[in-house]
Amino acid sequence: MPVSTFSLNMDIADNRHYNGQLSPLFTVAEAQKALAFHRGIEGYKPTPLLSLDCLAKEFGIGKILVKDESHRFGLNAFKMLGGAYAIALLLCEKFNLDIKAFDFDKLKNDITEKMTFATATDGNHGRGVAWAANKLGQNAVVYMPKGSATERVNNIKALGAECIVTDLNYDDTVRLVLKKANENGWKVIQDTAWEGYEAIPTWISQGYTAMLIEAVNQLADHNVKAPTHVLLQAGVGALASGALGYLTNVYGADNLHSIIVEPAKADCMYRSSLTEKGEIVNVDGDLDTIMAGLACGEPTTIGWPVMRDCTTQFASCHDDVAALGMRVLGNPLGTDPRIISGESGAVTLGMLAAIHFHKDKEALMKKVGLNEDSVVLLISTEGDTDAVNYREVVWEGKYPTTAK
Repeated sequence: MPVSTFSLNMDIADNRHYNGQLSPLFTVAEAQKALAFHRGIEGYKPTPLLSLDCLAKEFGIGKILVKDESHRFGLNAFKMLGGAYAIALLLCEKFNLDIKAFDFDKLKNDITEKMTFATATDGNHGRGVAWAANKLGQNAVVYMPKGSATERVNNIKALGAECIVTDLNYDDTVRLVLKKANENGWKVIQDTAWEGYEAIPTWISQGYTAMLIEAVNQLADHNVKAPTHVLLQAGVGALASGALGYLTNVYGADNLHSIIVEPAKADCMYRSSLTEKGEIVNVDGDLDTIMAGLACGEPTTIGWPVMRDCTTQFASCHDDVAALGMRVLGNPLGTDPRIISGESGAVTLGMLAAIHFHKDKEALMKKVGLNEDSVVLLISTEGDTDAVNYREVVWEGKYPTTAK
């Protein structure tokens, strides 16, 4: 198939701090514990792992496998895997319960004094926390950064939560939540960690690993023993560190070419990787990117060491890369399945497409180690959680890819 060549805006840096040291937080045993919890929730079923064989052939790659999280518990995103798991473990500690026997419906009747769970979110995490609170008959207060999509706000409110859109960026909204929670006695369920607040973010990241067990189990359905590459999108890094931590514990860090992908306007992991000693670098400002779920300028303190130690490369991508991914997934080649993927969900596939269409494709393929034997694992973390913007991108050509 003849293709045009483009020069999409992205930077890829080798990780100068890689040492392959495996994380004790994201072992196979911890992931199995999380999966067992989710299997016990009514309506649970694994989300599909889809093979884009025609696209892989077009790109010159052996296989592209996409875990489609738009099918997770009817919430159109993966995030409840973390928030619900963290709330369950918090309540197990509070009421001296065994997570193996956790029952939402039973506990709903047993909690006599109302609790309030508070969080900051760009949309999907807050919806997951609101879902868990609603299932338990408890309250949820969700704060969102400025510019948050109306549909994401309404989805949270539909679950009975209070939702407040601030005039702050994401990281400052997190600080506001902490202040309000301290004033009101709320329980903070946040997916980023800082000194003195690490248990709940750890549980959230461990909850996310349930989907990676599913993916590993589903590889056999595609006659695949193991992926050679995994591309993981990162906001604060809760998903990326949990997924990377688990996968490297399964396959070994040296056997997996891993790339952490971020929006260029919030690329705190990418910038941290460039430092001499691997120290955390925060990104300030509006963090104005199409990838709302990744618009986070401060890495989680529990996740950064995992990524620093085990990531092969870091990539900083502009919004046109994410938009390209949305369009390619939504308009499949040949017999490939269609995947409706939102801005944050599609950026990793967008990076593959950007490499393929790039005028320096051959050099970029070599840089990231891609060839006809590569098996690439991706996670489409969300569907069209902002349907208006999805249509503007896919139908109307917002954030265009322009020929050079």
